[in-house]
Amino acid sequence: MRPQDILMPVAAGLCCKPGGFHIDPVRPVERAVITHGHSDHARPGHGAVLATQETLDMMRLRYGDNFARSTQAVRYGEEIGVGDVRIKFHPAGHVLGSAQIAVSCKDTCIVASGDYKDAPDPTCTPFEVVPCDVFITEATFGLPVFRHGDATLEVRKLLASVKLFPERAHLVGAYSLGKAQRVIALIREAGYDAPIYLHGAMENITRYYESRGVPLGELRLVRGTKKAELAGTITLAPPSATSDIWTRRFPDPVTAFASGWMRVRARARQRGVELPLVISDHADWDGLTATIDATGAHEVWVTHGQEDALVHWCTAKGLIARPLDLVGYGDEDSEEEPLPNEGAEA
Repeated sequence: MRPQDILMPVAAGLCCKPGGFHIDPVRPVERAVITHGHSDHARPGHGAVLATQETLDMMRLRYGDNFARSTQAVRYGEEIGVGDVRIKFHPAGHVLGSAQIAVSCKDTCIVASGDYKDAPDPTCTPFEVVPCDVFITEATFGLPVFRHGDATLEVRKLLASVKLFPERAHLVGAYSLGKAQRVIALIREAGYDAPIYLHGAMENITRYYESRGVPLGELRLVRGTKKAELAGTITLAPPSATSDIWTRRFPDPVTAFASGWMRVRARARQRGVELPLVISDHADWDGLTATIDATGAHEVWVTHGQEDALVHWCTAKGLIARPLDLVGYGDEDSEEEPLPNEGAEA
């Protein structure tokens, strides 16, 4: 069976006709298989949703109990028959509960990786290489210029600034699902044990991480804290909050932003970021190419991001490669703004 007879891009997203489902559909469908909880991949309104328990819980937190007519939780490594195909979930290392979806039909295996990273992350199950015939990869940072480096060194930069400017508050822009919790965990691993403050939009998801056994130390909400008490502290907030009037409650704030895009100085300047932190939850160029090699896939389909460069790299390696041109998925700069019901800060 040809790969395109198993999975094919349609207006709603990746469609598996033999299985009767879509992967990360961008519009409501009857049966959806969801890779992870970011809002550009996990949307409400589907009939039936199959995902990890963490992803289902995240969707419930963000969209309410009725985000789908029915749900089914699946564990990593568990194989499920759906129509004429078998699907298996494998860790993607992107955020808590994120999964790659291996779709097998007859003798062909296609892995839809969703968003992924191969870098260490104390807050989620590490990425797993899944051998396959066809690998579907993201390309958010699919250019050779993007090499993220060691996230622990970026956190040391933040802590050095906190020590250097004890009279100032440090505001770290970080996406509310995954990035914020990873940054907090990295700060703790670096030996910082003082309370870390949260914007109200961060609270529910961060507390959920704790309920799943992710230790994050003492956390406090900014709401109700006096301005003078925030001198010398670290606060995590959605990126949009670090540039609005909400920041007036902090003493002489240092604005930081944790993102792979902070490798591009112009991006940092445009956002008014004083302390750029190159910390990404997506694979960089080396991670993308190493993963493609490791899967042993002879064919590669490239989705959202810098598709052309990665397709060219694959072709030069003798692989069959093509862009999928899927519409509706964000990059690291836009995928994760808080939704209205996520406890906006007063």
